[in-house]
Amino acid sequence: MKAAYIDEHGGPDVLKYGDLPDPVPASDEIVVDIHSASVNGADWKVRSGGANPKTDFPYILGRDFSGIVSAVGDAVDDLKVGDSVFAVCDAGLEGAYAEKIAIKAAIVAKKPDAIAHADAAALALAGLTALISIEDTLHLASGETILIQGGAGGVASIAIELAKHFGAHVITTASAANHDYVRSLGADEVINYATRDFTDIGQICDVAYDTVGGDVGTRSIDVLKPGGRIASIAAGPAGVETTRADVTSLRPNVARDRPHLERLVDLFEAGAIHAPELTHYPLSEAVAAHVISEGRHLRGKLVFDVR
Repeated sequence: MKAAYIDEHGGPDVLKYGDLPDPVPASDEIVVDIHSASVNGADWKVRSGGANPKTDFPYILGRDFSGIVSAVGDAVDDLKVGDSVFAVCDAGLEGAYAEKIAIKAAIVAKKPDAIAHADAAALALAGLTALISIEDTLHLASGETILIQGGAGGVASIAIELAKHFGAHVITTASAANHDYVRSLGADEVINYATRDFTDIGQICDVAYDTVGGDVGTRSIDVLKPGGRIASIAAGPAGVETTRADVTSLRPNVARDRPHLERLVDLFEAGAIHAPELTHYPLSEAVAAHVISEGRHLRGKLVFDVR
């Protein structure tokens, strides 16, 4: 099979494209012929060696994908060859930058025909992260006000839609070029982070959600009311450090499981969420895609058209 992989850690240029052995499913696994895979910030962090350095090379990157089941293990009875599916690799594992992948059947969900492979791949990890953050971790309630940092990004764009679906008032940060985009997702107020300090809105938010990291996360605490909650996916395992006793800092646990993926499907089919805006690359141009992703100014998501 063709794959994009690394033989060592480093910059985007260490990515190679070539032939690697086809995977064989274990008894509880399936093999999926991948049609689309998405690019996540975690991918280039793994590539660089900054997150969980690898010692077993060649190593295939990529955490989420959509495709068609081509083989099933002996113990799998709820999926069959020919099923359209999408999934996120188990925590700490990759392998989606390839024409085929072996993965535990229990964390794979069926993909409806109404969702294109590219959209399903783009929704998988970003949607799972947004859903677990907004619904399961922050427990966002109708009538609350939330500040979502980096609103044009893949996770944040879905978080905006979820927050509106749950009845919240949504404030987000974005560059001027992306104001119309985030408003189309449902943002009620948009702050241009290049020209305005978002903290000048004062302590008016019940909830803050940080997808940017650095001092953006810690300064987001300044907009929270007493009793406010903040969650971050960019602040490391400990979450955002807060010195305010009246603010709760939370770290989403983005578990991989079929029920959450099926919840994403339900929300998509109900029109509550949509796939992020997509930029397409062939898998053979993984180097170029990583350069764009690592620049951290992309709107929506990058996806590889594998087949």
